[in-house]
Amino acid sequence: MKTHLALASTLVLAGIVAALAQVPPPAPGAAPAAAPPAAGAPAAAGRAGRGGPAPLPPANPFPVGGTDNVSDGDYTIGPDYVISEELRPHAAWATGELHEITMLAKDSKIYPGRKRKVGYQADPAKAPGGRGNAVPGDIQWEDSPYEPRHVWVYIPAGVKKTTPLPVIIVQDGGGYQSQVRRALDALISQKKLPPIAMVALDPGSTPVGAARAEDAQGSERGYEYDTVNGRYSDFIEKEVLPRVSKQFGIRFTKDPDGRATLGGSSGAAAAFTMAWFHPERYHRVVIFSPTFVNQQSPVDPANPRGAWEYHDHLIADAPTKPLRIWMEVGERDNGYQASNDGFHNWVTAANRTAAVLKQKGYHYRYVFAKDAGHTDNRVREQTMAAALEYVWAGYKPSGK
Repeated sequence: MKTHLALASTLVLAGIVAALAQVPPPAPGAAPAAAPPAAGAPAAAGRAGRGGPAPLPPANPFPVGGTDNVSDGDYTIGPDYVISEELRPHAAWATGELHEITMLAKDSKIYPGRKRKVGYQADPAKAPGGRGNAVPGDIQWEDSPYEPRHVWVYIPAGVKKTTPLPVIIVQDGGGYQSQVRRALDALISQKKLPPIAMVALDPGSTPVGAARAEDAQGSERGYEYDTVNGRYSDFIEKEVLPRVSKQFGIRFTKDPDGRATLGGSSGAAAAFTMAWFHPERYHRVVIFSPTFVNQQSPVDPANPRGAWEYHDHLIADAPTKPLRIWMEVGERDNGYQASNDGFHNWVTAANRTAAVLKQKGYHYRYVFAKDAGHTDNRVREQTMAAALEYVWAGYKPSGK
């Protein structure tokens, strides 16, 4: 592994990510109360004879349900999805700068690296909730540096780098930065959003020399994303943002109303946790298929069921925080047929989270995606821009 920080900088043209087709198994229980399903044609367009690819079907005018993109409440969309107008190529829309850098495990005081412990097998009989849950007292990992962590930095077109920029922090950056960047280009050009920067980073998922990335209990990604405390938020604040600011000569606002988090799956749990433990840093949250289940390792006696504790009691027991939350789950999301006794049903977890957010009076929008799977790319292509429009509603730059 190189001992110096590698830097690559490039301007990137927007492209359309291929839609994922999925075969629907039997449907789960009833979805939350919702507006009528959104209309729309299937995302994949066929070929039009010898004339080449058929044009994409029209974008859905209400991609996240209802009749606008900024109202609170519970909504249902699908089962057909189509890429939104904002994520399609438009030459007239200003294109911000996209840069890529890497960060090394050896340079981090907070996350120097770990990997799953070789030969470890959890005893499901000792795990609360059974298989898939961590065993209290067990050590599921061993120290190990990870391959370079990639970080993508989007700087909107035409901004003065001396002006404090609002920013959105994106987890699992490699899988999300293109959609977020394209949506920001469109929304900023349309004057629906002010110029907003993006810092999108991958977790330290791949141990040095390993053939593939690791996930869940015992992994570095699981340690960063599924832990229910403020450590990951501290990592962003103390190591990532200062590195980016120094590298590119830009300033990020300290106003929490001008800072957002975004992620999917465990990255969604991390995005919510960042704002939950540090609302003085972040007020805005976008989450797809959040892992509000028990993936935490090691077991924390204060929150023994990991992120399941959010909808079980943490949100209900705490004073309402100044957060604005956009959340989506798929009808056929992970564990949708699983018993709640195992703390691994993503649909139940999202339904319960929406219910308690409503009970506590949060500004939230909950989107239930029919015939959709876990972090379904068809849903993201249709809803990403609308999700950003919702979560940034009411924002006025403070200049701080």
